[in-house]
Amino acid sequence: MGSNCKHDCLDLSFPATQARASDGIATLSARLAAHGLPESKADDVKIALAEAINNVVEHAYAGIAPAEVQIDCCLCKDKLEIRITDTGSPMPDMRLPGGAPAPVDTRLQDLPEGGFGWHLIRQLASDIRYERRDDGNLLWLQFDFNELP
Repeated sequence: MGSNCKHDCLDLSFPATQARASDGIATLSARLAAHGLPESKADDVKIALAEAINNVVEHAYAGIAPAEVQIDCCLCKDKLEIRITDTGSPMPDMRLPGGAPAPVDTRLQDLPEGGFGWHLIRQLASDIRYERRDDGNLLWLQFDFNELP
């Protein structure tokens, strides 16, 4: 990951189930805060991480047995780099979804249940990259900040 990162990068893995994903996100968020993630970025990181991990659980492992999700984080001087790895199905067309928000100009009862996740992730993260490598998905999220952790 980054070259100006601290030596105490964090990693975590857990089975790709809803309950374990929720626990994993909470654990990682707490560990990042303890390692100096700027408070001003904590909510953005947690929301984007939750959206990305929930996509892995709901879509990458849809119809197949869930395996491990691996998250590697490196808290740097001016950014946080996160790499999420899974062995689920690839993203459609082997690329990141466009991220356009779902339409909301409709009656409340007709609002879609989903369709907001990638839009949120794109709004919160400074950079997003996806790659399919060796039968696995790699998603990189980067969050830039000016504060020193």
